[in-house]
Amino acid sequence: MTIEAPDQAARHDPVYDRLHESSEYTELRKRYRGFVIPATAAFLAWYLLYVIMSNWAGGFMATKLVGNINVALVFGLLQFVTTFGLAWMYSRYSNARLDPLARSLEQSYRDQAGTDAKRGQA
Repeated sequence: MTIEAPDQAARHDPVYDRLHESSEYTELRKRYRGFVIPATAAFLAWYLLYVIMSNWAGGFMATKLVGNINVALVFGLLQFVTTFGLAWMYSRYSNARLDPLARSLEQSYRDQAGTDAKRGQA
C-alpha cells in the first residue's frame, strides 16, 4: 500500500503569489529579519559568553559579590532578565512595525480572495 502526497498545486491559491511579490510583503520580511537576526545574534553571543566564562574563567565566576552570591549566579540570573527583556522588546517592535503591515496584507488577501475565503484553504 502506497500513500501519495496530496497535490500541493491543487490547494495553492494564486493570491498568495501576488501577495508574496508585493512591496508590502517584502518590507514586512525586511523589518522582521532586521530585528530578529541581530537580536538572536546578540543573545547567542551573550549566552556563549556565559558558557565560556563558566568553563575557562572559573576563578572570576566564583568571585563573591555579596554573601554567597557570586558572579556566576548574577550572570545566570541576567540570562533570564535578558530573555524577558528581549521578548518585551520584540512585542513592542512587532506591535509598532510589523502588525500594521501584516494587517494590511491580510486585508489585501481578503480583498483579492473574497471576504468569505477561509484562511489557508482554497
